[in-house]
Amino acid sequence: MNRATIDIWVGVFVAAGLAGLLFLALKVGNLASFSTAEAYQVTANFANIGGLKIRAPIKSAGVVVGRVSDVRFDDQTYEAIVTLNLEMRYQFPRDTSAKILTSGLLGEQYVGLEAGGDGVMLKGGDRLRLTQSAVVLENLISQFLFNKAAEEKDAKK
Repeated sequence: MNRATIDIWVGVFVAAGLAGLLFLALKVGNLASFSTAEAYQVTANFANIGGLKIRAPIKSAGVVVGRVSDVRFDDQTYEAIVTLNLEMRYQFPRDTSAKILTSGLLGEQYVGLEAGGDGVMLKGGDRLRLTQSAVVLENLISQFLFNKAAEEKDAKK
């Protein structure tokens, strides 16, 4: 092999390596999932969203059915308002409930939808009324420690 052929092959492998790194960076940053499917927006109010981010997945039965498009704070109710973009091909009953859940080793948070039994389906602009906030690990630990301290106090009596 001559020098020019070796340089071309090295260039091909470097380009493939850079493309692989770009793909992994987009995947980790949750930017690799572009969707051109039609969607409708619904909102949900949560007392605590934990680390939920824009573009976080929305899952139902483990299937990604949409993405979080906006997160804002309501200064009247002191709650977070999360705007959900749901793909049109997935229709959910009006009494569907939403939870903020955690998955994976890195603790990626996502919105989990559990379909209700109502015959009327959600449409664009509706609001999910049944929501469950994120579980915050610090709150669980402090509650556990408080309960342990109370048990020890009662045991000393």
